Amino acid sequence: MTPWLVHELRERGLNVVCLDARHARAALKLQINKTDRNDAEGLAHIIRTGWYRAVHVKSFASHQARAMLGARAQLVGMATRMSNQIRGILKIFGILPGTVRGLRFDRRVEEVVADRPDVEPIVRPLLEAWRRLREQAREFDKAIRVKVRQNPACRLLMSVPGIGTLTALAYVSTVEDPDRFASSRAVGAHLGLTPRQYQSGEIDRSGRISRCGDALVRTLMYEAAVVVMCRIKRASNLKEWALCIARRSGFGKARVALARKLSVILHSIWRSGEFFRCDVPAAEAA
Repeated sequence: MTPWLVHELRERGLNVVCLDARHARAALKLQINKTDRNDAEGLAHIIRTGWYRAVHVKSFASHQARAMLGARAQLVGMATRMSNQIRGILKIFGILPGTVRGLRFDRRVEEVVADRPDVEPIVRPLLEAWRRLREQAREFDKAIRVKVRQNPACRLLMSVPGIGTLTALAYVSTVEDPDRFASSRAVGAHLGLTPRQYQSGEIDRSGRISRCGDALVRTLMYEAAVVVMCRIKRASNLKEWALCIARRSGFGKARVALARKLSVILHSIWRSGEFFRCDVPAAEAA
């Protein structure tokens, strides 16, 4: 939570190393008594022996982009909870606004409570708050689009099906430097999209995905996978590969697998600098 301290110390010529908290905690648990003095001594021993994994500290530009995405996600979540609260209040009085297709949610609610003076004073303040939240979220959307247009890496990643402005900016601000990873496959593990593994003697089993790393990027990759599988009508090898997994193992596993594959593809094209080429299945081409 203090990247400014790391950058300031490095500018002053000090070699600052950020440790993986899970590794440090595992090493410090060997001590019987937990005190500040023992913790400091334990961290010094970790650095001296080299038994640690350094954590990459992002630049202020990446932190700014990540903060913007986080603030937008917070506003969208608040607006969603607010709309659910309004629907719950209306349902108490037997009023159902419906799916609101082709009409804004606030206008539909105003229509259904226009002749209900007992409900309108309760719903209107919530509706005004909902409008304000949506307006602020749209302001973030405009700022994000401007930032993406100015970033060549984001424009490159958006050539991949299902990858929009939010996903591209979140991915770029998280990875930041594609050369940090020796292999594109390592990005899937960095985002927590690879299964856990437990091996001991004759026991060797894989569990659920680790869910380590940035949760927002992982969620956006899930959404991109759903877009590729369900909303993009154009046939492609990528979509057909995911649908085969869905038929064999279910939609949930297919979504995770495609999200992991998309994260690998994004890193690969980012490092190569070439736009994504969508291959058409042989059956469709024939």
